[in-house]
Amino acid sequence: MLCNAAYKPSRFLQNGVRMTIYSALWGKRYWEKTSNSPDLPYKEHIFRGFQDVPLYGLVAIPENPRGTIIATYGITGDLESEWSLRILARKAYDRGYAVVLFDWRAHGKSAELSPTLTSDGLFEGDDFVCIAAGAAAIGCPAKFWFVGYSLGGQLALWGNKAATELKKQTTDIGIQSNDIGGVAVVCPNLDSRRSLAYLVSYPFGRIIEARIAKNLEKLAWKIHKAHPGTLDPEAIKRARSIWGFDRELVIGPLGFPSVEAYYDASSALQLLPNILKPTLIIYAQDDPFFLPDIVDELKTACSGNPAIDLLLTKHGGHIGYINSKKGQQQANDPDPWWVWNRIVEWVEMQ
Repeated sequence: MLCNAAYKPSRFLQNGVRMTIYSALWGKRYWEKTSNSPDLPYKEHIFRGFQDVPLYGLVAIPENPRGTIIATYGITGDLESEWSLRILARKAYDRGYAVVLFDWRAHGKSAELSPTLTSDGLFEGDDFVCIAAGAAAIGCPAKFWFVGYSLGGQLALWGNKAATELKKQTTDIGIQSNDIGGVAVVCPNLDSRRSLAYLVSYPFGRIIEARIAKNLEKLAWKIHKAHPGTLDPEAIKRARSIWGFDRELVIGPLGFPSVEAYYDASSALQLLPNILKPTLIIYAQDDPFFLPDIVDELKTACSGNPAIDLLLTKHGGHIGYINSKKGQQQANDPDPWWVWNRIVEWVEMQ
């Protein structure tokens, strides 16, 4: 069932690059002023992910919770800096949902707990399920809803697959497949190989790629410092791009012969025709991070699957979606955060 899709950005922000830059800069500075809700009573918790990898999380449980939202962020970041997650969390908590936010593998405080590197969904999908089981054990109720954006959206889509495959497992982890309600993702990465090639093909994209690569380098040095001997310093020095990071540090331990093979294996686009859990995908046609050709493939992949609600918008940029005053009135929203209002609304409608 589709939710209210009214989205009317201002004329100035009807450009993917402008929306992406503006929302990142303005949102970081002013998001708290747009909220009438206080910060949540978070408690720290260490979850055990797939293969017993420790993952740092923040948990907030309201009185008489009606379900649980489990969410993480994109290619770089941590729970301290990812303000978009805090917006989502406050909205979900206000509607009566328990909230679990977590630093995924090799990110934030999870990187301090373990040297385990990323796998772009291949293991992180199972991490979502393991976190749901851990959350259930501390009082978070079903149903569990997996949420992510950008690369985190790719991870959540793999979580959808892992949740479905729970039916095949004979080991009791404390929850069953039907305890997991579904997945909602914003601007998910769907094809790393082609989108990364696109990103470095034009000036703004090259600036973004270089910035991400620098953050990945910092992340690798952080792991090296916290877990001496687990990462080769020379390999870190050679990893001067996103592609280089995966080539030098990631694909070897995972057993892939090339970055191309790794990206093809972890692509989320291939998952969509076979998704069974209710899934919301919000995707902007002017997202400057991803190859535009993917839009038509996304439509095709979703068109034959009734489990997927695709909200494909003309504008929105990359996780921008700041609505105009007129758009807020049409959507009956209390603030400009159109996409996070839609996520919570969709979960409630399931």
